[in-house]
Amino acid sequence: MAETGMDVTALDNVSVEDLRPISEDRLFAPDGLGHPPRILLLYGSLRERSYSRFLAQEAQRLLEAYGAETRIYDPSGLPLPDDAETDHPKVAELRELCAWSEGQIWCSPERHGAMTGVMKSQIDWIPLSVGAIRPTQGKTLALMQVSGGSQSFNAVNQMRVLGRWMRMVTVPNQSSVPKAYQEFDDNGRMKPSALYDRVVDVVEEFMKFTLLVRGRSDYLVDRYSERKAEREKRLAAEASMREAVGQ
Repeated sequence: MAETGMDVTALDNVSVEDLRPISEDRLFAPDGLGHPPRILLLYGSLRERSYSRFLAQEAQRLLEAYGAETRIYDPSGLPLPDDAETDHPKVAELRELCAWSEGQIWCSPERHGAMTGVMKSQIDWIPLSVGAIRPTQGKTLALMQVSGGSQSFNAVNQMRVLGRWMRMVTVPNQSSVPKAYQEFDDNGRMKPSALYDRVVDVVEEFMKFTLLVRGRSDYLVDRYSERKAEREKRLAAEASMREAVGQ
Protein backbone atom coordinates (compact mmCIF):
# COMPACT_ATOMS: atom_id res chain seq x y z
CA MET A 1 0.00 0.00 0.00
CA ALA A 2 1.27 3.48 -0.82
CA GLU A 3 1.28 6.24 1.79
CA THR A 4 -1.86 7.54 0.07
CA GLY A 5 -3.76 4.39 1.03
CA MET A 6 -3.92 3.21 -2.59
CA ASP A 7 -2.99 -0.36 -3.43
CA VAL A 8 -0.25 0.03 -6.03
CA THR A 9 1.31 -3.43 -5.78
CA ALA A 10 0.27 -4.25 -9.36
CA LEU A 11 1.43 -0.92 -10.78
CA ASP A 12 5.10 -1.57 -11.44
CA ASN A 13 5.58 1.43 -13.72
CA VAL A 14 3.87 4.03 -11.54
CA SER A 15 5.75 6.64 -9.54
CA VAL A 16 4.16 6.25 -6.10
CA GLU A 17 5.29 9.72 -5.04
CA ASP A 18 3.16 11.28 -7.77
CA LEU A 19 0.06 9.07 -7.66
CA ARG A 20 -2.76 10.54 -5.59
CA PRO A 21 -6.16 9.18 -4.60
CA ILE A 22 -9.24 10.94 -5.90
CA SER A 23 -10.42 13.47 -3.31
CA GLU A 24 -14.19 13.48 -2.99
CA ASP A 25 -13.84 16.48 -0.67
CA ARG A 26 -12.21 18.43 -3.50
CA LEU A 27 -14.82 17.28 -6.00
CA PHE A 28 -17.98 17.85 -3.98
CA ALA A 29 -17.14 20.79 -1.73
CA PRO A 30 -18.92 24.11 -2.52
CA ASP A 31 -16.98 26.06 -5.15
CA GLY A 32 -16.75 29.08 -2.83
CA LEU A 33 -16.61 31.56 -5.70
CA GLY A 34 -19.44 33.82 -4.58
CA HIS A 35 -20.40 35.05 -8.06
CA PRO A 36 -22.68 33.81 -10.86
CA PRO A 37 -21.18 31.60 -13.58
CA ARG A 38 -19.36 33.76 -16.12
CA ILE A 39 -20.14 32.79 -19.69
CA LEU A 40 -18.62 34.13 -22.92
CA LEU A 41 -20.54 33.67 -26.17
CA LEU A 42 -18.88 33.79 -29.60
CA TYR A 43 -20.67 33.85 -32.95
CA GLY A 44 -19.29 33.52 -36.47
CA SER A 45 -20.87 36.05 -38.82
CA LEU A 46 -20.58 39.77 -39.56
CA ARG A 47 -23.89 40.06 -41.42
CA GLU A 48 -26.39 42.62 -40.16
CA ARG A 49 -29.03 39.90 -39.95
CA SER A 50 -26.73 37.27 -38.52
CA TYR A 51 -28.52 34.08 -37.53
CA SER A 52 -25.55 32.84 -35.53
CA ARG A 53 -25.72 36.07 -33.52
CA PHE A 54 -29.47 35.65 -33.08
CA LEU A 55 -28.93 32.10 -31.82
CA ALA A 56 -26.18 33.25 -29.45
CA GLN A 57 -28.55 35.90 -28.10
CA GLU A 58 -31.23 33.25 -27.51
CA ALA A 59 -28.66 31.25 -25.56
CA GLN A 60 -27.72 34.40 -23.64
CA ARG A 61 -31.34 34.96 -22.57
CA LEU A 62 -31.56 31.39 -21.31
CA LEU A 63 -28.23 31.62 -19.50
CA GLU A 64 -29.31 34.77 -17.70
CA ALA A 65 -32.60 33.11 -16.73
CA TYR A 66 -30.49 30.37 -15.13
CA GLY A 67 -28.54 33.01 -13.22
CA ALA A 68 -25.38 33.34 -15.31
CA GLU A 69 -23.46 36.53 -16.04
CA THR A 70 -22.86 36.75 -19.79
CA ARG A 71 -20.82 38.60 -22.39
CA ILE A 72 -21.19 38.36 -26.18
CA TYR A 73 -18.07 39.25 -28.15
CA ASP A 74 -18.57 41.25 -31.36
CA PRO A 75 -16.05 39.93 -33.93
CA SER A 76 -16.35 42.97 -36.21
CA GLY A 77 -12.93 44.56 -36.55
CA LEU A 78 -10.97 41.56 -35.30
CA PRO A 79 -7.89 41.17 -37.52
CA LEU A 80 -6.88 37.88 -39.06
CA PRO A 81 -4.57 35.77 -36.89
CA ASP A 82 -0.93 36.88 -37.20
CA ASP A 83 -1.99 40.06 -39.04
CA ALA A 84 -1.74 42.15 -35.87
CA GLU A 85 -0.08 42.10 -32.48
CA THR A 86 -1.81 40.76 -29.39
CA ASP A 87 -2.20 44.29 -28.04
CA HIS A 88 -4.64 45.13 -30.85
CA PRO A 89 -7.80 46.39 -29.06
CA LYS A 90 -10.10 43.69 -30.48
CA VAL A 91 -7.59 40.94 -29.76
CA ALA A 92 -7.00 42.20 -26.23
CA GLU A 93 -10.75 42.42 -25.63
CA LEU A 94 -11.27 38.83 -26.76
CA ARG A 95 -8.43 37.51 -24.62
CA GLU A 96 -9.62 39.43 -21.56
CA LEU A 97 -13.12 38.02 -21.98
CA CYS A 98 -11.70 34.53 -22.36
CA ALA A 99 -9.74 34.91 -19.13
CA TRP A 100 -12.84 36.30 -17.38
CA SER A 101 -15.09 33.43 -18.49
CA GLU A 102 -15.68 30.15 -16.71
CA GLY A 103 -17.50 28.65 -19.68
CA GLN A 104 -18.10 29.48 -23.32
CA ILE A 105 -20.70 28.91 -26.03
CA TRP A 106 -19.56 28.95 -29.66
CA CYS A 107 -22.10 29.41 -32.43
CA SER A 108 -21.07 29.36 -36.09
CA PRO A 109 -22.82 29.29 -39.43
CA GLU A 110 -21.86 26.36 -41.62
CA ARG A 111 -20.28 27.58 -44.84
CA HIS A 112 -18.93 25.22 -47.52
CA GLY A 113 -19.27 22.37 -45.04
CA ALA A 114 -17.25 24.00 -42.28
CA MET A 115 -17.27 26.69 -39.63
CA THR A 116 -16.76 30.21 -40.97
CA GLY A 117 -13.46 32.05 -41.12
CA VAL A 118 -14.90 34.63 -38.72
CA MET A 119 -15.45 31.89 -36.15
CA LYS A 120 -12.08 30.23 -36.68
CA SER A 121 -10.26 33.56 -36.42
CA GLN A 122 -11.72 34.18 -32.99
CA ILE A 123 -10.72 30.72 -31.79
CA ASP A 124 -7.23 31.09 -33.26
CA TRP A 125 -6.68 34.34 -31.34
CA ILE A 126 -7.42 32.58 -28.03
CA PRO A 127 -4.04 31.40 -26.69
CA LEU A 128 -3.46 27.85 -25.52
CA SER A 129 -1.04 29.15 -22.89
CA VAL A 130 0.08 32.44 -21.40
CA GLY A 131 3.21 31.70 -19.42
CA ALA A 132 2.24 28.93 -17.02
CA ILE A 133 -1.49 29.64 -17.43
CA ARG A 134 -3.72 27.75 -19.88
CA PRO A 135 -6.62 30.17 -20.38
CA THR A 136 -9.13 27.61 -21.71
CA GLN A 137 -8.15 24.49 -19.79
CA GLY A 138 -10.96 23.10 -17.65
CA LYS A 139 -13.57 25.60 -18.82
CA THR A 140 -16.89 24.33 -20.09
CA LEU A 141 -17.96 24.65 -23.72
CA ALA A 142 -21.23 24.20 -25.60
CA LEU A 143 -21.56 24.21 -29.39
CA MET A 144 -24.24 25.47 -31.76
CA GLN A 145 -24.51 26.08 -35.48
CA VAL A 146 -26.91 27.46 -38.06
CA SER A 147 -27.28 26.40 -41.68
CA GLY A 148 -28.99 27.90 -44.71
CA GLY A 149 -29.96 24.47 -46.00
CA SER A 150 -30.70 21.06 -44.52
CA GLN A 151 -29.50 20.09 -41.07
CA SER A 152 -25.80 19.40 -40.80
CA PHE A 153 -23.31 18.95 -37.99
CA ASN A 154 -20.03 19.74 -39.73
CA ALA A 155 -19.41 23.03 -37.92
CA VAL A 156 -20.22 21.76 -34.42
CA ASN A 157 -18.12 18.64 -35.04
CA GLN A 158 -15.16 20.78 -36.11
CA MET A 159 -15.55 23.05 -33.11
CA ARG A 160 -15.75 20.02 -30.83
CA VAL A 161 -12.31 18.92 -32.02
CA LEU A 162 -10.96 22.41 -31.32
CA GLY A 163 -12.54 22.49 -27.87
CA ARG A 164 -10.91 19.18 -26.98
CA TRP A 165 -7.56 20.43 -28.32
CA MET A 166 -7.92 23.50 -26.08
CA ARG A 167 -8.58 21.20 -23.10
CA MET A 168 -12.11 22.43 -22.57
CA VAL A 169 -14.91 20.36 -21.02
CA THR A 170 -17.23 20.18 -24.02
CA VAL A 171 -20.76 19.11 -23.11
CA PRO A 172 -22.25 16.14 -25.02
CA ASN A 173 -25.35 17.93 -26.31
CA GLN A 174 -25.26 20.38 -29.22
CA SER A 175 -27.63 22.40 -31.39
CA SER A 176 -27.87 22.59 -35.18
CA VAL A 177 -30.52 24.86 -36.69
CA PRO A 178 -31.23 24.14 -40.40
CA LYS A 179 -32.85 26.66 -42.74
CA ALA A 180 -32.19 29.30 -40.13
CA TYR A 181 -33.93 31.97 -42.20
CA GLN A 182 -37.21 30.20 -41.39
CA GLU A 183 -36.58 29.89 -37.66
CA PHE A 184 -36.26 33.55 -36.63
CA ASP A 185 -38.84 36.32 -36.78
CA ASP A 186 -38.34 39.88 -38.02
CA ASN A 187 -37.03 40.92 -34.60
CA GLY A 188 -34.39 38.20 -34.56
CA ARG A 189 -36.20 36.05 -32.00
CA MET A 190 -36.29 32.30 -32.52
CA LYS A 191 -39.74 30.89 -33.16
CA PRO A 192 -41.18 28.15 -30.93
CA SER A 193 -40.21 24.74 -32.32
CA ALA A 194 -38.48 21.48 -31.52
CA LEU A 195 -35.27 23.17 -32.66
CA TYR A 196 -35.73 25.89 -30.04
CA ASP A 197 -36.42 23.23 -27.41
CA ARG A 198 -33.07 21.66 -28.31
CA VAL A 199 -31.37 25.01 -27.69
CA VAL A 200 -32.95 25.05 -24.22
CA ASP A 201 -31.67 21.50 -23.68
CA VAL A 202 -28.13 22.49 -24.60
CA VAL A 203 -28.07 25.56 -22.35
CA GLU A 204 -29.59 23.65 -19.43
CA GLU A 205 -27.00 20.88 -19.76
CA PHE A 206 -24.20 23.40 -20.20
CA MET A 207 -25.18 25.25 -17.02
CA LYS A 208 -25.23 22.02 -15.02
CA PHE A 209 -21.75 21.10 -16.25
CA THR A 210 -20.48 24.60 -15.55
CA LEU A 211 -21.77 24.57 -11.98
CA LEU A 212 -20.15 21.18 -11.44
CA VAL A 213 -16.78 22.13 -12.95
CA ARG A 214 -16.12 25.77 -12.06
CA GLY A 215 -14.06 26.27 -8.94
CA ARG A 216 -12.79 22.71 -9.33
CA SER A 217 -11.24 22.82 -12.79
CA ASP A 218 -7.68 23.15 -11.45
CA TYR A 219 -8.17 19.94 -9.48
CA LEU A 220 -9.92 18.15 -12.33
CA VAL A 221 -7.01 18.77 -14.69
CA ASP A 222 -4.27 18.11 -12.11
CA ARG A 223 -2.38 15.33 -13.91
CA TYR A 224 -0.12 12.56 -12.69
CA SER A 225 2.30 12.94 -15.62
CA GLU A 226 2.70 16.67 -15.05
CA ARG A 227 3.22 16.24 -11.30
CA LYS A 228 5.85 13.61 -12.02
CA ALA A 229 7.64 15.76 -14.59
CA GLU A 230 7.60 18.78 -12.28
CA ARG A 231 9.00 16.77 -9.36
CA GLU A 232 11.77 15.32 -11.51
CA LYS A 233 12.61 18.77 -12.83
CA ARG A 234 12.76 20.12 -9.28
CA LEU A 235 14.98 17.26 -8.09
CA ALA A 236 17.32 17.76 -11.05
CA ALA A 237 17.59 21.48 -10.30
CA GLU A 238 18.33 20.77 -6.64
CA ALA A 239 20.99 18.23 -7.58
CA SER A 240 22.57 20.70 -9.99
CA MET A 241 22.61 23.36 -7.28
CA ARG A 242 24.25 21.00 -4.77
CA GLU A 243 26.86 20.07 -7.35
CA ALA A 244 27.58 23.73 -8.06
CA VAL A 245 27.94 24.51 -4.35
CA GLY A 246 30.26 21.55 -3.88
CA GLN A 247 32.64 22.64 -6.64
